[in-house]
Amino acid sequence: MYRCRGTRQAAASLASAVVMLLLPAVRARGQSGGTSPVTIAFDNGLSVAGDHGDNEFQLGGLVQLDGRFAPDDPLHQVEDEFVMRRVRIIMQGRLAKYFEFRVMPDFGNGTTVLYDAYVDVRFSPAFRVRLGKDKTPVGLEQLYSDYALLFPERSLASNLVPNRDVGVQAQGRLAGGVISYIGGVFNGVPDGANGDVDSGTGKDFAGRVTVRPFARSTTRALREMGAAVGGTSGTQAGALPVFHSTAQQVFFAYAPGAVADGERTRVSPSAFYYHGPIGTFAEYARTTQAVRGALTSASPTNTAWEITGAFVLTGESASERGVVPSQPFDPAQRHFGAVQIMARYSRLDVDPSVFANGLAAARPSTRSCFARR
Repeated sequence: MYRCRGTRQAAASLASAVVMLLLPAVRARGQSGGTSPVTIAFDNGLSVAGDHGDNEFQLGGLVQLDGRFAPDDPLHQVEDEFVMRRVRIIMQGRLAKYFEFRVMPDFGNGTTVLYDAYVDVRFSPAFRVRLGKDKTPVGLEQLYSDYALLFPERSLASNLVPNRDVGVQAQGRLAGGVISYIGGVFNGVPDGANGDVDSGTGKDFAGRVTVRPFARSTTRALREMGAAVGGTSGTQAGALPVFHSTAQQVFFAYAPGAVADGERTRVSPSAFYYHGPIGTFAEYARTTQAVRGALTSASPTNTAWEITGAFVLTGESASERGVVPSQPFDPAQRHFGAVQIMARYSRLDVDPSVFANGLAAARPSTRSCFARR
């Protein structure tokens, strides 16, 4: 994934509709005696801004093509294929300084899914309210943007945290960025799921606190070191999760007829460190869910963990937002962007009681799965 430095350019033909949206605010500012030029730039998407940034619209996208092949597959359990894994249009912006929005549909995998659709009200850096559909604030890597992922897919630990859900949340940064918090109420979705509607009356309370103890330190090597813990609690009924390998193959499913039926709790502590070309993070996830089968019931606890490390060979700084090449990709000038090497180990374990009580599907369910890269 290559990111380009922001450069102002003449792209009015592509942004004329957006400019028209900003003109009323610009004219209002001009009538009051101020000046407010409209700025058109390309910075990870087409950006049009007016009123000194109080009004802004950005149009971007994300496309990921996967090639999935298994040379050692005598039973032909993996279908060799090319697949459009992610095809996303990203529309986001700011209105009247205090209101921000984001809409992101995805057309990958032969389906159309709405991933993000929310509005923020920014009261201050310490407090904002978000309404709509967004990532549930639990897992570390799940909260990382897709364009900043080190590998094509997230680790096995992301199987045990929710993906996106609809709700209301508050978030902010305190003490100059030393503490960040997110807390809210959501419909509640199964582990790894992306939901638009609620199938029951139960709701999930979700929250996450991140601490960067040296964020304000004069020692640069310590600024991007931190730890976090996130979790959810609620009562849910209905669908149960399906767990996928890092190659997106199903390796565990609950038995037909088994449903969620009661309390569900999640907890996910994590830690991270970035300095210069070095980046590393680790997380643990633990989910307990009341499950009712055809003949028995149980409250299994599934666990997963992962550790990931990366090093930028070309010397740029690593961060949770990805690597920005010091020179844009330009083969004619012998500029080839940034080169980064990565390594990972992850593991997921399904509670033995799931198998002992006949709550696991006969195939393809396995008790444990691990992946290393």
